[in-house]
Formats: sequence, structure tokens, C-alpha cells
Amino acid sequence: MILRTIVLFLMCMGAPLCAQTREPAEAARLAAEQLENAAIALNEADSARDRVRALTETIRAYEAGLAAMRTGLRRVATREAQLARQLDVREAEIAQLLETLQTIAAAPPPVLMLHPQGPMGSARSGMLLAELTPAMNTRANKLRRDLEEAQTLRTLQENAADILEDGLSGVQQARARLSKAMADRTDLPQRFTEDPVKTAILISSSETLDGFASGLSEIVENDENASAGDIEDLKGALDLPVQGLLLHRAGEADAAGVRRDGFIVAARPRALVVSPSSATIRYRGPLLDLGNVMILEPQAGTLFVLSGLDEVFGEPGQVIPAGAPVGLMGGSDPEVGAILSLTSDGAGTDRSETLYIEVRERGAPVDPETWFRTEKDG
Repeated sequence: MILRTIVLFLMCMGAPLCAQTREPAEAARLAAEQLENAAIALNEADSARDRVRALTETIRAYEAGLAAMRTGLRRVATREAQLARQLDVREAEIAQLLETLQTIAAAPPPVLMLHPQGPMGSARSGMLLAELTPAMNTRANKLRRDLEEAQTLRTLQENAADILEDGLSGVQQARARLSKAMADRTDLPQRFTEDPVKTAILISSSETLDGFASGLSEIVENDENASAGDIEDLKGALDLPVQGLLLHRAGEADAAGVRRDGFIVAARPRALVVSPSSATIRYRGPLLDLGNVMILEPQAGTLFVLSGLDEVFGEPGQVIPAGAPVGLMGGSDPEVGAILSLTSDGAGTDRSETLYIEVRERGAPVDPETWFRTEKDG
């Protein structure tokens, strides 16, 4: 009866609890390391030769680390709940096994040797028990590892608040320093000088983005009539200006039924927006009902229009390199408790800001996906 109980228990245990044993914990640990490295980079940024570049890279590192931390914690919460459910299901089985093993250990040797079928039955029982012992040890080891993993995941969740607090504080400091560094920047080449009067007249007389973009060449002085370069070979390979997910494609109706010539990217609050290529700043500031707008000219006849920013960096006429910061999205960073709540149940979304991206070639809009690599959240 004792051996039969053990056999049934081992059969019920089945396959390992999870093939991906420690991946969620490892992902969360790696994200924490990313945030630690970003903090080190922030401390070193002020002494860098190019503060703007150093701070830009630091902010992108913080954003990547915080995003990875959110994902890691979501996986940790899911895995921890899965382990808890599976261990609860096996609680009765584990108790039965322990009771059986205690019974075997407490039975006196003469009793263990007795068997209804005599010495031959006792021998067969001994051989079966000997064969089952390694299997029992294997299952016990896997159970121990699962219990250790559950404890590790719980510890990670308990420490997550401090890690996120430090990460959010660090990225806020980096943004403030970047804003100051951009205001102090004087090392960028200047292609032309904007005429503020002509700009004001063009804004007041333009009813559409198309009309404003068409008149951009008329509001400058000392234009050398030279673009920042030729980027035709980068078509289809440019990264999005902001870390986000494609929300609506060009010509695709949004929730209000509005169709646009460009596409809309969902981004997190205060996300950094960078120039996707080297370009000349053609315009920056509020425009129509589009909020703050940044219009970049990467090559003659091509414009990248970015709208929906809260802050914009740089001045019209400046030639900026690829990856240069051009602004920040609006909104405010979520509280740590809100992030932990999102990662615990996986509900809702933290990509509450939207960046509109339009590409114009020779005065007409074209599908931005001919220029940018995109991923749509499924």
C-alpha cells in the first residue's frame, strides 16, 4: 500500500511545473541593472565633452530600463501567481508523500521485511522502492527549486518600489539637465535665420498644415539653399523618434473617426523625442490645433513633421545630428504605486501620450511607413 501510494504520487506530479524556470526573475534583475547603469551614466554626464549627447543617451537608457522593469515585474507577478496556484494544488499530495515517508522511516526493520507473498515479495518491494528513490529525489529537488523561485520572485516584488523610485527620480533629473544643456548649446551649425515677423504672418494666414509647410521657405533669411544631406538610402530603416508603439497608421480612422496623412505613435509620459536622422530644424513651436510642432528637413524636398510634444528643443535653422533631442512628450511620470498596480494585473496602459508623425515629399504627404520601421501593438 505504501509503495502504491508513492507510485500514484509520482504519476500525479507529471511534468515540471514550468519549462521557463527562472526567466521572469532574470528579466527583472537585468532591468534593475539597466537602471543602475543609467544612474552611473547620469553622474558622469556633466563631465562629458558633449553633455547633450551624454544626457540624451542617459535618458534613453533610463526609459529602456524602466520599460524593461515594468515588463519584468509583470512577468514576475504572473509567474509568482502561477507558482502559488500550482503549489496550492499539490499541497495535499505533498502532505501525503511526507506522511508516507515518515511512515516508512518509523516502521521497524522486521516489519519492513514482511510481505504477504513471502521473501520473494519482500525482495521485489525492496527493488521497487530502490528504483523509486531517485525519482522521488528528483521531484523533491524540483519542488525545492520552485519554492526557492517563488521566494525570489516575492523578494523582487518587495524591492521593486525602491528600484522604480530611484529610476523615476534619475530620469527626471536627466531631463532637467538636458533642458538646461539644450538652452545653453551654441555648437550647432546654423543654416539660416528665421524671420519672426514672416513666421507670425504665415502662422496667422495658414489654416492647414499643408498650407503652413508650403510657405516655410518664405520665412527665412540667409538660406544657403542646402539641405542637411541625402538620406534616401535610409528609407524604411529609420527608428521612430520616440520609444513607443504604432497606434494608427496613415489613413486609418482613430476613435473619433478622423483619418490623417501621418501615423500616430503611443508613447509614455515625458518620453524623449529625438531626430530620426541628421536634419535642419525648419520650425518649432505651437501651430494650429496640433500643439507644439517640430518640422525637420532631412534633405531637400523632404519634411518630417512631429506634433504633440510638450517641450521642444533647438532653434529654426540649426542643423542637428541623428539622435539629437528635439523635445519631450507631455503628461507626468506615474507614481510608483500606479506602476506596480499596472504590472500586477496587466490591466490598462501607461502609453497615454501620442506623437503624430507626418512625412512630406515635394510638398505632398506620403506614408511615413516608407521611411520608418514600425511595430504595432497586437
